[in-house]
Amino acid sequence: MSDTVLVTGSSGHVGANLVRRLLADGVRVRVLLRRESRNEALEGLDVEQAYADIRDLAATRRAIEGCQGVYHCAAMVSTIDGNDAHRREVFECNVLGTRNVLQAAREAEAGRVVVTGSFSAVGYDLDDPSAPSDETMQFYPMQRTMPYERSKVLVEHECLRAVAAGQDVVIATCCAVVGGADFVPSRLGRTLCDYSHGKLHAYVDGGFAFVAARDIVQGHLLCMSKGRTGEKYIFSTEYKTISDIIDLYEEVSGIPRPNRRIPTPLMYVFSEVASFYLSRYHPSFPQRFTPGAIRLLKQRRHANNEKAKRELGYQPTSIRAAVQEAYAFHYQRNAIKNPRAKPPNLNAEDRMAHSATSGEAGLAASVPPT
Repeated sequence: MSDTVLVTGSSGHVGANLVRRLLADGVRVRVLLRRESRNEALEGLDVEQAYADIRDLAATRRAIEGCQGVYHCAAMVSTIDGNDAHRREVFECNVLGTRNVLQAAREAEAGRVVVTGSFSAVGYDLDDPSAPSDETMQFYPMQRTMPYERSKVLVEHECLRAVAAGQDVVIATCCAVVGGADFVPSRLGRTLCDYSHGKLHAYVDGGFAFVAARDIVQGHLLCMSKGRTGEKYIFSTEYKTISDIIDLYEEVSGIPRPNRRIPTPLMYVFSEVASFYLSRYHPSFPQRFTPGAIRLLKQRRHANNEKAKRELGYQPTSIRAAVQEAYAFHYQRNAIKNPRAKPPNLNAEDRMAHSATSGEAGLAASVPPT
């Protein structure tokens, strides 16, 4: 492709994997970065860099000028309620930021915009939350929800407003991402590293719909090439319980799994107290099991991705392979230092997938020397 595409959120988990896939496909890529963010995910890659905060419309206009095709992956991801300042930041980054990206793309005649959506903004069966959710199900706002969830619903509203104004926008709905090129790292990436260091002594019951990093990247590309304007598509790989994920962590790392399972109601009460205290007095302290996260796990939500399969030809792969890729990534960049943790063991198919997502297929390696 001779045109340059823009990727926002390129230093995040989805964006970093997407950039590597685009480069491997021979696409010219411009990445939108914030100077104050951690941008090591782009080091050594043959990309054009533009610096802007998407909350700044004028700067976003300058960054998008001359591009044809936009992948809007940037978002502030959070599972805490937080204070007023935190909630406002979530709203401005996710909702107003999306509005600015769409407006700038429309004014620059940049063509189709694929926006990364969230499965947490998809509705569910109120009588059976574990029943598979599809794109037709409306978000239920009549119960306690996280600011992030509400913001991603409003992101979809911004997309539909843009479509009503004649803009070409498609939403790629993302479940919990597992895979390599996880530089920040993500919550799941931090949990995998903690587990590999023997720091995870118990786990909470529940489950969620997960998506392999390579699958959500493929979903974005399919949305760009085949998606219908104004539609959203759910991309998931497999539903897994937390116990299933712990089994996979034990398999890849060789570290014995914890035997203690904390009942969900008990963990929910504890998380309420802990999150209330940390959010107000130690807001920068990372919180793994927040009330919002526990609630989502308790619902055991499954995703129906038949629409993506039928209309786009989407073919999900395997969460087991995605966990192997994630472990290999963190191990090779020396984020896992436990001498008892075994080296990654990828088979031929897994190595090919790891190369594609880590940027090694003819590109600068994504994993810095250790």
